[in-house]
Formats: sequence, structure tokens, C-alpha cells
Amino acid sequence: MDRNTFTGLFLMLLIIVGSVYLLRPSEEELKREQLLQDSIARAKSAPAAGADTQTVNAATDSTALLDSNRVASSQDSIPATGPFGSAKNGTARTISLENELIKVNISNKGGRIESVELQDETDYLGNPLIMFEGDQNTFGLQFSTAGVNVNTNDLYFETTSQDVQVNSGDSATVSLRLNYGDGKYIDYIYSLKAESYQVSLNIVTKGMQDVVAPTQTSLLLNWSATLGQKEKDLSNEQRYASVYYRTAEEDVENLSTGKDDKEDIGKTQWVSFKQHFFSNTLIADQFFEGGTVEVKTVPDTDVVKAYSTNLNLAFARQDINNYPLRFYFGPNKYSTLKNQGLALEQQVDLGWGPMKWINRFITLPVFNVLEDFHLGYGLIILILTVLLKLLLSPLSYKSYVSMAKMRVLKPEMDEIKEKVGSDNPTLLQQEYLKLYKQAGVNPMGGCIPMLLQMPFTIAFFFFFPNLFELRGESFLWMNDLSTYDAVITFKPIFGIGHISLMVVLMTLATLLSTWYNNSVSGVTGQMKYIGYFMPLIFLFVLNSFPSGLTYYYFLSTVFTFGQQFTIRQFIDDEKIHAKIQEHKKKPETKKKKSGFQKRMEDYMRQQQAAAGKQSGSVSKTGGAKKK
Repeated sequence: MDRNTFTGLFLMLLIIVGSVYLLRPSEEELKREQLLQDSIARAKSAPAAGADTQTVNAATDSTALLDSNRVASSQDSIPATGPFGSAKNGTARTISLENELIKVNISNKGGRIESVELQDETDYLGNPLIMFEGDQNTFGLQFSTAGVNVNTNDLYFETTSQDVQVNSGDSATVSLRLNYGDGKYIDYIYSLKAESYQVSLNIVTKGMQDVVAPTQTSLLLNWSATLGQKEKDLSNEQRYASVYYRTAEEDVENLSTGKDDKEDIGKTQWVSFKQHFFSNTLIADQFFEGGTVEVKTVPDTDVVKAYSTNLNLAFARQDINNYPLRFYFGPNKYSTLKNQGLALEQQVDLGWGPMKWINRFITLPVFNVLEDFHLGYGLIILILTVLLKLLLSPLSYKSYVSMAKMRVLKPEMDEIKEKVGSDNPTLLQQEYLKLYKQAGVNPMGGCIPMLLQMPFTIAFFFFFPNLFELRGESFLWMNDLSTYDAVITFKPIFGIGHISLMVVLMTLATLLSTWYNNSVSGVTGQMKYIGYFMPLIFLFVLNSFPSGLTYYYFLSTVFTFGQQFTIRQFIDDEKIHAKIQEHKKKPETKKKKSGFQKRMEDYMRQQQAAAGKQSGSVSKTGGAKKK
């Protein structure tokens, strides 16, 4: 045996002997274990029939008591010394404060809200909807005293409050106190009104001006929460989840929804941990004096994101400091958030630019009016689609007439192309412009009305996925209009593990509409097949989108097809051709040029001038070489 092997074996022996010595049970633990085994033996020795149930229950109770004592003895107590020494150890206790809408559980450890349950809501599995609970949430003041960093989240508050049920028209309060000694303490005073999603929290510091380190001008309020999955599609829920906050300038900002993000913020009125359809918001009546906000994606399968914020509370060197705060725990329903004030409704993503204003001032008010009739949401979406199509029907008609004119001109355009050829695109465009001018046709006449309709179409892309009212609402085979309808599920392939029937129907309707348009317009070549690619792409892109949205797009496609078919019956190509020929006979001076035609003519002149200069320079160069 060589030296290295001997040394290794010797060290292993030392480790084994040391472990046996250090981990041996104490005398007290041996006595407890013996008592436990005796109790279990007495319980087992009782006769099966007519056994003394009192003895069995006593043995079971003693077993549970010993188990709890063992757990308690295995945990090291924090030394009750230094600042707030008496508050470092205690017995955890929870007080509930609830009304018709929410149930808030407040823990004496940290004096924080330990969990929140929404009374009338459930998660996607049908379980009670818990906003957050347990150690997933932290909330406390951080400051220094006597060279020691203090975090109230780890300390035990004192309270005599009991569970409270708030009845209609009433309010209730729960008070907790963190004692430092000699009239120096921190109070957390929670209050809840009936039929409210808001929980008020008044933080009061008394006599702490000589306790908090003299260099500190503010207390740091730390709040963090890891929020669990509440909707069927976790990835979709993460897409809309982030931290939102409102600045002192009344601008509502948010961190990135697509990646981990952290940001320093200035004077702030509120900070919100937003999920797709629910949010946890902390509001300061006197503003937070800046801080940081952060959001992270957690790899756990049932967690949406992890949120945290550190906010500064201005600390004055006076006997009493008062910090009135409010929590909002509730749904991201636009009307509900708006009723809270302070622009909380801006957390609901209604789009950007014109789409936002369309949804806010047109779509949402109309939706609310239809909702007052207590119609099913499937029917409301149908009516919204019909109203939108009627509103845009003049633009649709104008667009279709313009396309009909271009269709009538196509034979003449083909003749021009044969004469000029495709080798000189500039000359070909000039000849086309002459034809448009003679016929009085604007080639962009069909595109402009379609472009004007696009904001309305895109607006609904933001509206339905963020509409809280659709959550949990069913229609036909769609069990929940706020998420996808999976008629077929399978093992995920390239991230796709289901097939949405409504998306399939939407795709088929779009392909049928494309085929009809191609047959009517006479499109040939590659352009004939390009229109078929987009529906096939959307078949995969929209497969996981809310069925309420894809249902709208299906209806919109069907009604668009119906509009085109109807308009086609009232448009006579021969009459359009006759009008074009009549327009050609008018003197050139009486023919009005469209803005598009003027710009194209100017562009052609510039191209001709540039070509002339280029050919002139070439000829000069050639002449110089000959000399």
C-alpha cells in the first residue's frame, strides 16, 4: 500500500469516527425517543375490539407533540440580542381580513400580507384564485441602527387583533406593532372596506428618530413576490406580465415583458406587479422617493414571473412619521381599474397610436353598451364585427370599385406591356401613367381605403387578448374565450402541442376568400399564389392565441367575403368600361390629375433627366477617347 492510499484511508476513518461522535443523539433526545416508542407500543398493545380509544388518542397526541417538539428543537433560535432582540423569535400567527371580494391573511412575522385570495375568481383548474401566498412574498422596511442592518420582514410583530369579516357598508382594522422599547416602535395598521379590492396600510414610526442611523434620510421598503400560474397558457400569461409604475409626472411606464429587466426609477406614485388578468399594486399617497423595480422569468413550470421593488420612504428626524399606503389586489378589468383612480387602467394594453384610441373611445364603449343587455360574449363579438363592417362598408365599396376599374384596364395594360416590353421599366410605367390619366383611374384607389381599415383590424388584435370579461366565458365548443380552444392535443412538436379548431376555420375561410378574389381580379403568375401563404402562416402563429380573437377574425373574414360577393353583384364591368372610354374622349385640359399621378409624373421626369445626363456623359467620354 503506497503512502497516498494509506493517507486517504486514514482521513476517511477520521471523518467516519468524527461524524459518529458529533452526530450522536443527546440524553434529552434519547429520553424523548424512548417516550415516543413506549407510547406507540401501548397504543398497539390495546385490544382490537373494544379498545380504549382514549388511550389510543392520548398516544397519538403524545406522538404529535413529540414530533413538534423535535422539529422545534432542531431549529436554531436567533439570539435575542441587539436591536429588536425580543422580536427576533416568536410564534407565527395569521389574522384574516376579508370582505365580499377578497380575503387577506396577515402574518405577525414581518407584519406582512402573507396571502390574498379573490373570493369570486378561480384559476384555470377551478381552484380558488390565490394572488400569492407564503414565502413567495416579502414585505418590510430596511434600515441601519447601531451598525446593524434591520429588516422588519424577519421580525415578529405583536398584535391582539382577531379574524375579521367585513360586512356590507362597514370597514375593519388590524393593527400590529414592532417594539423597540421605551416608547419606540413601528406600527402596521391594515384596514379594509366592504366591496373593495383595496387594502389600506398605514405605517407609523414612533420615537425612531434616534434609532435609525443618523446618515439615513429614508427608509427602504422592500416588496417582492413570485406569482404563480393562473391561466391555461403559461407562455401567453408571461407575454403580458411585467412591472408597471406611475411616475410623478403621471406617465405610466413598464419593464420589458419579453426578457428579464431592471430599472432605476424616480419619484413614483405606484408600482404594480402585473400578470395577464390580475395585478398586485402598491400605492403611496405621498409618493415614493425613487428606487428600483425588477422582473425575472423563473424556470419553474407553474410560475409566471418573479417581481421585486425597493422603494424609498422619506424619513424625517421627528417623533412620529406617517406613511399612508394602499394595496390593490384585483382583476385587470378596465372599468374596475379606472374606478380605482390614478390611471391604473393604463396597465391594460389596448395597443399603441391610433389602435389605442380606437379601442379606448370606440370599441370599449360599444362593448360596454352591448354587455348591459346581458348578451352572451360570443354574440357580443358577432355584433361588434357586424357594426365594424357596416362602419367601414363605404371604404370597402370604394376599394372594390377601384379594383374593378383596374381589372377592366388589365387587357389594355397587357397590350402596352407587349408593345413596350419589360426591358425598360421606366418607359413601361410612363405608358401605364398615360393610360391611367386617360381613363381617370387612380391605381392607389383600392389600397388607400384598405389602409384606412387596417388600424381597426389591428386594434382588435390588442382588444380581445386583454379583455378580462372574456376570462372563463364559454361559447359553442370554446370553454374559455380568453385562451385557445384545443380540440386536439398531442406531444409538443416545435413548441406546438394542440390544434385550435377556430384557427382552422379562420384559415379555411381566408383561403376561400383569397381564391375568390384571385378569380374575380384575374391575377396571374406568382401574385396568384402569394395570397395563399399568409393564411397558412397564421394557422401556426394564431394557434395559441385566445379563441375570442380568432373567432372575431373568422367572422371578419366571412363578412368580408359576403361584402365582396354582394358588391360584385352591383358592379357592372361593362358600365365601368363605358365610363372609362367616355373619360378618354374628354380634352386633356378637363381631366383632373390625382395626387398620385402628379407625383409619379414628377418622378418619371426626374428619372428621364438622370438617364439623359448619364447618356450624355457616356457619349462625351467616348468622344474623348476617339480623339
